[in-house]
Amino acid sequence: MKQPLHILIADNRPAIRRGLKALLTQYPQINIVGEAADGREAVQLAAQLKPDVILMDMQMPVMDGLEATRRIKSQGAQIRVIALTLYSSYRAEALQAGVDAFLLKGCTADCLLDAILERVPANGAVR
Repeated sequence: MKQPLHILIADNRPAIRRGLKALLTQYPQINIVGEAADGREAVQLAAQLKPDVILMDMQMPVMDGLEATRRIKSQGAQIRVIALTLYSSYRAEALQAGVDAFLLKGCTADCLLDAILERVPANGAVR
């Protein structure tokens, strides 16, 4: 079996972070390495923890997910960023910022897992 993917969850709502963590820890191919409550913390933890994938909320305090994604991508790290948001209106700007996939928070667990495991189109499809 391949090494598990290291995942960082970035969302300002503790209940969302807990829910995602509870869901994703059921999969042996996923290891949650950290949680960030805002974009600035996501940028810092990305540099420190070097996760394979970040689940990034677009609306967060201090620094939003768009700017956090831009900064993470500008550092040249090979970290995949999956936008996970309530609002489809962020899609175009999120893709410009460099997200690798764009999902709505109402997506299914299978959809989320497919995005993490790179089984969704690279064009950032909304699900």
